[in-house]
Amino acid sequence: MPTTPPHSTPAKRPRTARTTTALLTTITATLATLATLTPTTASATPTTRPTSTTPHCPESALTIKASIPTPQHPDILRISATNRTTKPCVIDRIPTVTFGDLDGAAEPDPPTESAPYHLAPGSTAYATVHTVTGRPTPPARTVDFITVAADPSHHGRRFDATAIGAPPTGIRVWTPTTTWWRPTPA
Repeated sequence: MPTTPPHSTPAKRPRTARTTTALLTTITATLATLATLTPTTASATPTTRPTSTTPHCPESALTIKASIPTPQHPDILRISATNRTTKPCVIDRIPTVTFGDLDGAAEPDPPTESAPYHLAPGSTAYATVHTVTGRPTPPARTVDFITVAADPSHHGRRFDATAIGAPPTGIRVWTPTTTWWRPTPA
């Protein structure tokens, strides 16, 4: 069995120290450059970097809306969140949409993890929810209301089916999905 020395040779230590110092200097310079290149915008923009200076949006600072834009597509909802304050704040980039008393929320499409989404003062974030995706087997469930929250830490705003333009039978639900928040209603 080969033996290994209990520690590195003294000749390698100064080189390792120089390499570590050079690497730390490079990282520090890169971070300083990135900090000066980050623009501030007046619209809603997604961000995946920590926002230690931007507070979380309190639920009371947001106006949440939901509607079914066309009767021909009752399984598509348009939702929005507007920052009513004069200060920027952060919500989660994935809207939280739940359906009546059913368990779970709409899944993000495309799939993603939670991350901050920056809302400038007065700006609005938009998302689209597909309440039925794929082929429902067994038949889709029907609910009388949905709840929309801009962040999973919020209670959300409840919307009755008739108030958002759903058919009188209610909102059909089968493997629902939601887009991420975005700055335009597309």
